Order: sequence, then structure tokens, then C-alpha cells
Amino acid sequence: MANSGAISLFSNRFPSIACLTHKEDIIPYSFDGTAVLQNLPLAVVFPLSTKEVQDVVGFAVENRIPLVTRGSGTGLSGGSLPVEGCFVLCLSKMNRILEVDDRNLTLRTEAGAITAHIAQAAEKVGLFYPPDPGSMKISTIGGNVAENSGGLRGLKYGVTRDYVMGLEVVLASGEILFTGNKCVKDVAGYTLRDLFIGSEGTLGIITQVLLKLIPKPAARQTMLAVYSRMEDAAETVSAIVAAKIIPCTLEFLDSVTINCVEDYAKVGLPRDAAAILLIETDGHPIAVKEEAALMAQLATKHGATSVRVAETAEEAANLATARRSAFSALARVAPTTILEDATVPRSELVKMIRFIQQTSERHQLKIGTFGHMGDGNLHPTFLTNERNQEEMHRVEIAMKEIFNYAVSLGGTITGEHGVGLAKKNFLSHALGELNISVMRKMKSAFDPLGILNPGKIFDLKS
Repeated sequence: MANSGAISLFSNRFPSIACLTHKEDIIPYSFDGTAVLQNLPLAVVFPLSTKEVQDVVGFAVENRIPLVTRGSGTGLSGGSLPVEGCFVLCLSKMNRILEVDDRNLTLRTEAGAITAHIAQAAEKVGLFYPPDPGSMKISTIGGNVAENSGGLRGLKYGVTRDYVMGLEVVLASGEILFTGNKCVKDVAGYTLRDLFIGSEGTLGIITQVLLKLIPKPAARQTMLAVYSRMEDAAETVSAIVAAKIIPCTLEFLDSVTINCVEDYAKVGLPRDAAAILLIETDGHPIAVKEEAALMAQLATKHGATSVRVAETAEEAANLATARRSAFSALARVAPTTILEDATVPRSELVKMIRFIQQTSERHQLKIGTFGHMGDGNLHPTFLTNERNQEEMHRVEIAMKEIFNYAVSLGGTITGEHGVGLAKKNFLSHALGELNISVMRKMKSAFDPLGILNPGKIFDLKS
């Protein structure tokens, strides 16, 4: 069907579903947080209900139109980028929090709800939703589930997957599947919800999410440890974990990132430091006090030149802002910012950090590294210019070397950003062909026409 014909037919059949088609209107829906270039969609549609999502899916199947689901577009792997001739299905208007059940410690929400709004709704009844991706103020819960997003509190509390109890999903067949429930225990059949978590919209369209909540921690303590060597910061992380302490947050910033953040946020970070660790413990007040004291001792023992303890909630919030603003701060430095996502076992952090630094020097590139060091998840961030083809070639070589080295250490090419388009070419080396073959079979079973987010994660044919 011709492009104009498909759009006209859709608008005539579903006049209640908002639809953008003019170029200037759809450009914002053609990119995300990556530097990957992609296509403009045929149209961007905004359903207001699961029934309207069904209508869009049925139309796409009938007319063989690719369908790319999108939330706020904060993804960092190109997972929601349009493919040629597609409709973008934007769920941002399906943003209602439907229920907060404090008797069962659950929250049910539509997929377009903002992550921070979910956390606030839980907090109003004294409960806690722990996953906190860096984009939580604007990212949607549907996108978090589709990418299995992590965050600063992942070390202690886990990632999005650990809090999903149920999902409503519109399948490529147009059927509505609800998988999961409010039960703490349920082993009846396959755990289908886990197939959709992290599937990047390739198996079905998530329209509602049932989340687990937990009681809010009674106390919290935040500290900043400063280092003259990055390796000492990594050794401190290993020492803290070896001491059987699992802090709420254990975040790392290197010297490049520190200075960019200080230029941007002006929160009083030490510009002459090689690295800093942002450390946060929470729980019972007595346990928090004891853990904070022991972690400060371990930091000093392993080379910290100073350990600053936040005296007020405002000071603690400022320190957290320093870490949360890292990507925004780095993005101001160069025309193109490529935020990567390599993860290794914590025991290999020193090797990984040293290798990233050596790779930066070897290829004469500016790389700022920060990340969730407590769970081995590092974000080497390339500050470059995509118009400089020679430099971008060096970036591509360096990126491949970093991923290959992470895999050689028993790590992975992505800890929380997903594969999407940006890392598709690295997946075979990381997982092996048998894993990808099994995933292709799953994709074919759920989406036999290949309409849902085609070309992401892997190609349908090898």
C-alpha cells in the first residue's frame, strides 16, 4: 500500500486515535538517546487504551506495516528508532497509575506512566519502588520493562525485572495476554512475563504493568570517597562487597566525568581527583550507622584521600545529583556523545577500568567513564564528533575492543541499556549463535510476520 494511502486509511478507520504525519511533527520521534541515525516513520500514533493498541496492531498486520513501540524516547541502544515505512506506536498518553494496593504491596499502571511518578505514588503510602534508571524523571515504565532497566540502586535492590509481577501485553495476533498476578508465589506453567521483560518490543506491546513495592527504608546515609587512582576506587568496591556489605548505591565517576559534572552542576566535586565513589547505605538506623562507618574505614584503607559524609538530606541530594547528571554533563562537551554499557564481574573491575583508560590513550580518544561500580556496570562514554569520519572509525575500533575485553573477562556487552540497533553486531560474539537461534524461534512464534520492532536485537535470518 502506498504511504499516503495507508495513512489516509488509518485516519478514516480510527479517527479517535491521534496521528502525526507532517515531517516537522514526527522528527522528534525519529531518534532516541543514541547517536544512531535512522528513518522517519510514516506516522506516529497515540492510543489512549489497550483497545486502541489492539486496533493499531490489527491495522499494521492487515497492511504489513512495521510497528515500533515507543515511550519517552530515552533509550540508549536505538531500540525504539523507526524502521523504514513503519508506524511509531507512542504509549506516552497511556500514563494512568491505576491502583496502589498497600495490602498486597503492589502498584498497577499503564505503560506510559513516568517512572518517577510511580515512585512518588508508592511513597505517598509509605512504600518504595526501588528501580531508578538515570532517566527516571522522564522515562516510562513500559520502556523500563522493555529494556529491563537498572539504575543506581541496582546493587542492593535489583533491576526492573525483580519488581514486575504481571504484564498486560497485546500480541502480534491482536490478542490481549495478561501474565502474572499479585501472588508472591506462583509456579503454574511457564513464567511468560519474563519473556517480555527486556524483549525491546519485539515480542509484544506492553500496555499495563503490575509492580511489586516494598516498605520504605527508615534511614539513609550518603558518603563521597575521593581517590588519586582509579584502581583504588575499584579495589574499595571489592573490599566492601567482600566485607558482606551491600550498600544501596555504589557509584563511580572518573576525572573526565568529575570535571564535566562540576562544570555543569557545580556541586563541589574535587576537580583534582582521579575518581570518586558515591556510596549510600539504607535500612534500620543502627545498621546504617554501622555500615557507613565500616565502609568509610575500608575506603580509607584502600587509598581514599578523603571521605565526606553528607550531614543533611540536602547535601545527600546534591551528591546524588552529581551522579545522575553525569550523562547530561558529558553530552555538553562534544557534538556527539556515545554512552556505552559494558559490564564485568566485580572481581574484574580493576582490569576493566585500566583497559578503558589504555584504550582511550591508544586511540587518542576522550572517554569519560562512570557507572554502577557496585554491580560491575560501567559506562565508558565517548566524547566525539560524528562528522569526523576518521575519529568515528577510531571510536568504532575502540568500542569493539572494550566489548571484546569485557566478554573475555566473563562480562557482557550491555548491563541495562539493551541491544537495539547499537549493539546488534556485537551480540553473536557475546552469546554465540545457538542462543540467537533460539531467540529467533521465539520471535517467529510470537510475531510470525516480523512486524513488531523489526531489525532490533538480531536479524530474523542469519
